[in-house]
Amino acid sequence: MNKLLKSLIFNDQISLSVLDTTDMVNDAIKIHNLTPLTAAALGRTLTVCTFMSSNLKNQSDKLSVTVAGDGVGGKITVCGNGNLDMRGFIDNPQADLPLRADGKLDVGGCVGKNGRLTVVRSMGLKDPYSGSAQLVSGEIAEDFTAYYAFSEQQPTAIALGVKIGTDGTCVGAGGVIMQAMPGADDGAICMAEDVMSQLDNVSTLIETIGAEGIIDKFIGEVKSTEYFPKYNCLCTREYIEKVLVSLGKDELNDIIEKQGNITVDCQFCNKKYVFNAEDVDKLF
Repeated sequence: MNKLLKSLIFNDQISLSVLDTTDMVNDAIKIHNLTPLTAAALGRTLTVCTFMSSNLKNQSDKLSVTVAGDGVGGKITVCGNGNLDMRGFIDNPQADLPLRADGKLDVGGCVGKNGRLTVVRSMGLKDPYSGSAQLVSGEIAEDFTAYYAFSEQQPTAIALGVKIGTDGTCVGAGGVIMQAMPGADDGAICMAEDVMSQLDNVSTLIETIGAEGIIDKFIGEVKSTEYFPKYNCLCTREYIEKVLVSLGKDELNDIIEKQGNITVDCQFCNKKYVFNAEDVDKLF
């Protein structure tokens, strides 16, 4: 089960979020037929975006993130909401690269170093909030750390990991994210940095001891609030119908005439919605 644990630690001066997103990554692997490389890239992005979605004020608030680099995987798109319904896709799900010299998946090569990370939050206001930052390494954690520093002026430390087993499924995925609260002193920040420096194998820790085990091992006894995110696409036939109506009857009839019917593919869940001439007449 996917899990997010949120706590305040070190005299309430540091916020801590620990995520287990193993099931979410496995859902993405199944839906998109991902390679281990693209599963790691999309999985890391889904993990950090789950954390970002948990900070939305209302369940109906929405988050949309794109990581557009020049790597072999192409653009990564992830969406979520305040209810922690998460979904995402990568443009080239079958992309692959040799392992790095240290034996790890080359996520930086999959994503690319040249490009931008863009975050859009829709919170029921007239205009959505939008922020972006240049990619730093394509390794995702460093890129989102830079985004928080430059675009939101929020000191943030992020460790992410996705471990893929020999059968192509995810055996451990998740992350640890710490943010300094306003007025946090140097002592608390140093303690946070010390913990984060020991988390270069988050996916193995998730696989072996889980989210609670990470808190017990590195922090000790703290009170946490639990959340249960999920991979859940929100597309419906009714929603697609509204989009089609907005195109106008003449436009739709023109497509029917040329193609026989209208097919709409959802990139997040790979569902196909097919509309024929009779369906179009009913819409109007």
